[in-house]
Amino acid sequence: MADQLLEQVRDAVDGQIDFEGQKLAEILATVVLSIVGGISFFVGFFLQDIVLALKIGLGGTALTFLLIVPPWPFFKQHPVKWLPVGGQPAITSTQQNIVIDGKLFTK
Repeated sequence: MADQLLEQVRDAVDGQIDFEGQKLAEILATVVLSIVGGISFFVGFFLQDIVLALKIGLGGTALTFLLIVPPWPFFKQHPVKWLPVGGQPAITSTQQNIVIDGKLFTK
């Protein structure tokens, strides 16, 4: 029972996102932090309240953390199709030939 629950938690927070998801996460983090920083600065400046500016900045940082850190499904929309071993087209039989240091090995 505990093993199944632990496995579900591992799958949920595995962190496997694709390259396009990484690019999106970087852009989102930059945009959200920039917007929150600007809002925080202007609110703090016009109200002359540094504590409020810091609270807005920390709240925006926490929001960005919740938006970026978990591996949300929209970060996994473009999975990478890796080449098979050796860069050859997929072998239909179960036997594979591998060359290591000029020697041929059959797997």
